[in-house]
Amino acid sequence: MRQISLREFRTRGTKALQAVPVGETILLSGQDGPTFFLVPVMGDVAAEDRELRRAIAKASLRNSWKLANAAPPLPEEEIEKEVSQVRSTRKR
Repeated sequence: MRQISLREFRTRGTKALQAVPVGETILLSGQDGPTFFLVPVMGDVAAEDRELRRAIAKASLRNSWKLANAAPPLPEEEIEKEVSQVRSTRKR
């Protein structure tokens, strides 16, 4: 994977991309660190889009799990209260 600065990509986009081998993913990075991936399309665009969206969803889910594990557990009373509130709105 190649890394290209956002500034270089903005000013010399075509030349910067020509230096990258066909099929290689590019990481665009700014002053605050990595920002975007440029992923080459190698075949069926719709299938690759689904795979990319699935990978993004899995990464988001893993991040949510980390946050949930870091949070203190809820007391049983709060859980029951929340469940009963949701159930009452669904019955309507």
